[in-house]
Amino acid sequence: MHTHDHARWRHEHVFDTGNAAGERGTRWVLWITLLAMVAEITAGWWFNSMALLADGFHMSSHALAIGLSVLAYGAARKHARDPRFAFGTWKIEVLGGFASAVLLLGVAALMAWASIERLLEPAPIRYREALLVAMLGLAVNLVSARILGAAHHHGHDPGHGHDHPHAHDLNLKSAYVHVLTDAATSVAAIVALAGGWWLGWAWLDPAMGIAGAVVIAFWARGLIVDTGKVLLDREMDHPVVDEIRDVIATRGAAGDTLITDLHVWRVGRATYACALTLVTHDDALTPATVRDWLAVHEEIVHSTIEIHRCPEG
Repeated sequence: MHTHDHARWRHEHVFDTGNAAGERGTRWVLWITLLAMVAEITAGWWFNSMALLADGFHMSSHALAIGLSVLAYGAARKHARDPRFAFGTWKIEVLGGFASAVLLLGVAALMAWASIERLLEPAPIRYREALLVAMLGLAVNLVSARILGAAHHHGHDPGHGHDHPHAHDLNLKSAYVHVLTDAATSVAAIVALAGGWWLGWAWLDPAMGIAGAVVIAFWARGLIVDTGKVLLDREMDHPVVDEIRDVIATRGAAGDTLITDLHVWRVGRATYACALTLVTHDDALTPATVRDWLAVHEEIVHSTIEIHRCPEG
C-alpha cells in the first residue's frame, strides 16, 4: 500500500512583490538606458565609429535585460494570485531572456562583420564627437548603477539571513550587474577612440568593435544556457537534489527509508519544487513528516510525496 500528499503551493515564495523601490529603480534605469542606447548607436553610425556602435548595441542587450526585469515585477504583481498559473509567472522573464539572447547573437554577428569590413577598408572617424558620446554613455551607466544600488539598499530586509532566498532581490541584482558590465564596455570604447585620435591607431576602433561583438556573444551564450536550463527543467545536477537525498538518508532511520524516484525543478529565482517516491519499513512515516524533514531547506517550497510501505526484509 502507499500514501501520497501534495503540499499547498505558496505563491509568496516565488514572487518578490514587496520591493517597490526596486521596481521604481529598474523603470528609471530602463528609460535612461534606452535614451543612451539610441544616442550611442546614432552617433556611432553618424561619426563612423565601430567601437561606439558596439557599445550602443551592447547597451541594447542590457536594455532588454532590464526591460525583462520590469516586466517580471509587473507580471508578479498582476498574476501572483491567479490560479491558472500552476507555478506562478516567473518563467515569463525566462522565456523573454531566451528570445532576447537569440536576437543578440544576430547583433553580435552583424557587429563582427561590420568591424572586420572596416578593418579591411578604413574610413575616417570624427573622434572628438564620438568620444563625447561615449563618455556620456559611461556617465549614464554610472548614474544607473547608483540608482539600482540605492534601490537595493532600500529594498533589502535585514531580518533575513544571508542564505535566505529573499535576502536579496535577485531581479534587481541582475539589472545591477548588467549596468556595471555595460560601463566596462563604455570604457573600452573610450580607450579605442582616444587611441585613434591621439596616437593615430585607426585600427583600434574596429578592433574594439570586434571585442564588443565578442562580449555581446559571450553574454548572449551565457543567457541562452541559463534560460534554456530553466525552460527544460534541467536541475537534477543542482546541489538542492543532493540536499534532499541527504535529508532522507539521515532522517530515515538505519536505512529504513529509501528514495526510489526523485524529480526536482525550478519554480522561481531561488525556489524549487520536488516530487519524490519513498519505500519504507516505517509504518508511522507520513508525507507530513517527510515535509518537516525537508523544511530545513527553505528553497524547497512545494513537494509531492508518495510513500510505499513494504514488510521487513
